[in-house]
Order: sequence, then C-alpha cells, then structure tokens
Amino acid sequence: MNALVKLVSEHWTHVAPLLAMPTNEAEYDHLVEQLDEILAEVGDDEDHPLALLASHMGDVVEAYDEQNRPMPHVTGADALRYIMEERSLSQSEVPEVGAQSVVSEILTGKRQINVRQARALSERFLIPATVFLSL
Repeated sequence: MNALVKLVSEHWTHVAPLLAMPTNEAEYDHLVEQLDEILAEVGDDEDHPLALLASHMGDVVEAYDEQNRPMPHVTGADALRYIMEERSLSQSEVPEVGAQSVVSEILTGKRQINVRQARALSERFLIPATVFLSL
C-alpha cells in the first residue's frame, strides 16, 4: 500500500461523514455546521488545503436540498411583491414597472412583467432580471 493510500485509510473514518449524503434533518444540520466551520477556516483562500473539501461538502448539501427541499415556483409578480413588502414600497414607488395601475395589474396576475420592466427592476434592486420573468 502506498503512503498516500495508507494515510487516507488512517483518516477516512473522520473524513467520510463530511462527504456522505445526509439521511435525515439531524445529519443535514450537523453537516451544515461542519461546512460552516470549514468555510470560516478557508475564507476566500482558494488554495487552502480544505477548500476542495468545502466545495465537495457544498455539493452534498446542495444535492440534499434539491432532493428534500425543492424551491417553490415563484412568479415575477411574487418576487416583486416580496421586494415591495420587504422595503415597504407602495405601487407608485416602483416606476420601473410603470404607473400604479400597471403595478396593480401585475400584482393581481392580469399582466406579466415584460423584459424592459425586468431589466429596470434588476438594475434598481441588483437582482438578476430572470427573477422577474415568469418562464
């Protein structure tokens, strides 16, 4: 057995749980805590010895999320409504969309946000325009 394989064999029982798919929420929570700790250590240093481990752990967390916590479908109107509520904006305070009546029609589902409006909202709120486009 070469030296690298021997070293991995000696430490695998400690590393393997960090790369295994969680089977329940408790394991998931523990994995996320471990990942947070490693990310705090790695910081922005892509050459850090633990950077690749953090990346792989992130992939495992993402896979678990996709399998067990699917994102709900959100329309452009839903995104706009959320932003307006979070920032306490009235319908007349989003001129990027148009007049208050246009905003009202979008929020009630009578109209869709168009590409021009999505781009303007993207620039204002620093959110990708695709968030506002119902595909």
